[in-house]
Amino acid sequence: MENKGRVVVGLSGGVDSSVSAYLLKEQGYDVVGIFMRNWHDDSVIISDDCPWIDDSNDALQVAESLGIPFQVIDFSEEYKERIVDYMFAEYQRGRTPNPDVLCNREVKFDIFLDKALELGADFVATGHYCQKEVMEKDGKEMYRLIAGADNNKDQSYFLCQLSQQQLSKALFPIGHLQKSKVREIAREIGLNTADKKDSQGLCFIGKVKLPVFLQQKLKPKKGSIIEIADDDAIFSYENNDMKTLVNPYPLHLAKSKKEVGKHQGAHYFTEGQRKGLGVGGTKEPLFVIGTDTIDNIVYVGQGTEHKGLYRKGLLVQSKDVHWVRDDLKMEVGEKRKYMGRIRYRQELTPLTLMQESNGLYVLFDEPQRGIASGQFVAWYDGDELLGSGVIFA
Repeated sequence: MENKGRVVVGLSGGVDSSVSAYLLKEQGYDVVGIFMRNWHDDSVIISDDCPWIDDSNDALQVAESLGIPFQVIDFSEEYKERIVDYMFAEYQRGRTPNPDVLCNREVKFDIFLDKALELGADFVATGHYCQKEVMEKDGKEMYRLIAGADNNKDQSYFLCQLSQQQLSKALFPIGHLQKSKVREIAREIGLNTADKKDSQGLCFIGKVKLPVFLQQKLKPKKGSIIEIADDDAIFSYENNDMKTLVNPYPLHLAKSKKEVGKHQGAHYFTEGQRKGLGVGGTKEPLFVIGTDTIDNIVYVGQGTEHKGLYRKGLLVQSKDVHWVRDDLKMEVGEKRKYMGRIRYRQELTPLTLMQESNGLYVLFDEPQRGIASGQFVAWYDGDELLGSGVIFA
């Protein structure tokens, strides 16, 4: 069989990356498996659920079973600088970061990619449920990021910050498969990861106790939990212009507000959160509708339909607008309709992009629940992810 080149696979110890390595070997690639160790502090990991050492051993067994070289590389210093410090800074500002998106941009397809190229690799591969297509435009190759064939597992959102250069070196061997088929293949070839549970938690760290993780650097600070009534005047817009629709509600101006409890730090909470408030006795469950990390206040409202949980628009600052398809960048004053989402697994919803001098305004056809600054909005044309941006407001 003709050698198609060398591929370094990020073996995480899960079934998806395991089958990815197998399929690439079957296709004639020279496959090398690498496990990334990104974290040293096991005190914040729920060790029974996803300890890194078990994942590393599982990855080693997969490599031995497939007959491919394997090594563990420690990226913990770079991970701390690029992901963990970023998370702390964002939470401290009252924003909600998405470390998985950053992990793909900054670790898997940057420092991991660089290491792979040092090892003579032509490509890197991961077990993401997404697909890549090549097209030609204006005499040069362009790469399209396509949703995974399994609608329930599509992970294109997590790759929404990748560039054309990063995509040119990326392979997604299982993107055309259903999850059930991936497990079936793993069982057929006797992989030890065939029936292993999917991991949940920070990228290549494991399931983390987030409050404990945050408290390592963000110290507890007692403050008030303030409830705002659903019918407060702040939730009614005076007009329907774009800039008004994207501005978060000025919660401190609410008239019908009352203190209902205390918290240990506004920076531990995010919009839409229900658990961890520790306040009972209300007719309906309380949800966080906003935080103020300057005055250390957590604002809450009763019920899943509280007006404070919903907004119709958001703003991405110009510096944070990213186009995977950089040939489609918008000019100031331009307007386009696409589909999009503001979180993983959310159904795609119709939206309008409006490029202004200060950034990209995103207006949804229907109000969206839990728009949180620091998260990512991604927009699609059909099943192709075109671009994304960090939500500013």
